[in-house]
Amino acid sequence: MSNSKKELAVAALRNGTVIDHIPSDALFKCVKILGLTEMGHQLTIGNNLHSERLGLGTKGIIKVADVFFPEAMLNRIALVAPTAVVNTIRDYEVAEKRPVALPETIRGIVKCDNAKCITNNEPMETRFDVVPDKPGHIRCYYCNHVVANSQAILS
Repeated sequence: MSNSKKELAVAALRNGTVIDHIPSDALFKCVKILGLTEMGHQLTIGNNLHSERLGLGTKGIIKVADVFFPEAMLNRIALVAPTAVVNTIRDYEVAEKRPVALPETIRGIVKCDNAKCITNNEPMETRFDVVPDKPGHIRCYYCNHVVANSQAILS
């Protein structure tokens, strides 16, 4: 095969969701946030793929056949992968393409690392709010502990 020929490493999706431009170090955090290990649908995960767009050299990509996630669920991955782009595929064509956007409130996916926080001592859902005057940070709703998005511990 000549070097000028390019091939797809995986088959194209007929219908489903493709999440592209995920930083390589955040790929498996995205898999966890979306609960992809629990799904029975065809799933393709690529990591450390070449990416000029990210400027980091590598990216991750997730393809899920026949699944269209709610926007609110997809936006949760903006916590760890703010550069991610979601493509909705219908009949092998990109029907919609949009970047993820971090919601103002994040529930149930981040663990508060303040040992005294009530969420670590009572059975309850965690809640973090985006800190408007400190980009890239979230604040625990219950104890006001602030953490950088990149340092957030997924529950």
